[in-house]
Amino acid sequence: MPNDLGPPPYKIYRAGPRGLKARLRGEEDELQLQPEYHRYRSGRDRRRPSGRRITWKRVALGVVAAVVGWLLLSFVLFMISAESHSGGPLVAAAEPELSSGGPMLTSANTILILGLDNRPTTGPGSKEGGGANTNEADANTDTIMLWRVGGGVSRRLSIPRDTLVNIPGHGEAKINAAWAYGGPALALKVIKQFTGIQINHLVVIDLANFPKFIDDIGGVTVTTGKICSNISGGTADGGFTLDLNPGTHHLNGEQAMILARTRENSCNPASTDLTREAAQQQILNSIKSQLLTLHTFVHLPWAAWDAPSVFQTDMGGLTLMQMFAASEIGGSAPTSLLSETNSTYNGEDVLIPNQANVQAQVSKLLNG
Repeated sequence: MPNDLGPPPYKIYRAGPRGLKARLRGEEDELQLQPEYHRYRSGRDRRRPSGRRITWKRVALGVVAAVVGWLLLSFVLFMISAESHSGGPLVAAAEPELSSGGPMLTSANTILILGLDNRPTTGPGSKEGGGANTNEADANTDTIMLWRVGGGVSRRLSIPRDTLVNIPGHGEAKINAAWAYGGPALALKVIKQFTGIQINHLVVIDLANFPKFIDDIGGVTVTTGKICSNISGGTADGGFTLDLNPGTHHLNGEQAMILARTRENSCNPASTDLTREAAQQQILNSIKSQLLTLHTFVHLPWAAWDAPSVFQTDMGGLTLMQMFAASEIGGSAPTSLLSETNSTYNGEDVLIPNQANVQAQVSKLLNG
């Protein structure tokens, strides 16, 4: 009898024929879905029979997991490398002259950065002529820099290597000779005596590994005048050559090392040790800026592994991590140099410090 009330509120199914074997077993026909259901199972409304759908949320979580894994790998490599390079005879000799400092994330520490003039026996700089010294014990300190970092501050003060000071047991001499006379302990003692401040940590730069780390982070950007530098006779004699026009330059590791060592600039005879100290501070500021770039992130495991090999220090891995984090929080440090007068002493060119200027610069380093 026809139904005038419209389609029923339910789906109608019909039995589909079974196979011959099923019929012989006495099985009844199964129900088959009407075509409407098959249309529902097709096209946009089709549901994935198994697995999970790809969504933006899952993609984002995957990216976050990859980033965290990359950072964790870099952290592990840094800690292993830092522990293998920390300590050593140089640091052990200096430790009696160091004062304990608080955590750098919350309190400021004073770090002494020294760069020795000894040359590596392999790699860049190993073929320099002129009787280049390769022994750390007999080296002079080409770079002397005090870094006040931690607790939200980052300030630096460079001391020119030719500064005339009193070295206990040796009388008046250039400050860079203190290391050669008595190693890191005497160098620390003289610098503390000269500035009147306590030093918490020591960092001794290893020039042999410096270029590799700079290349890991993608180079450094500096602004210079005209540079014509030929160190140890230039490349023709196994040394280094650097030629730069006035302006801003992006330097690779070897170029940055040459600039950091350049004392004599034939294109600008007015360049002095103070000019070099300013360039070194620029390089350090650029290193800090490069640490947060995409290039550094992509190469982070390599940079993390190579960074501790650039220096010898009393700081372990966790303290070094605090130092890097504190430097990022403190921002770029302005260039700060002592005001000194050119003179001669015992036939050598020296710089005579102005004690009032020394006190003013030290106060600025400590208190801003």
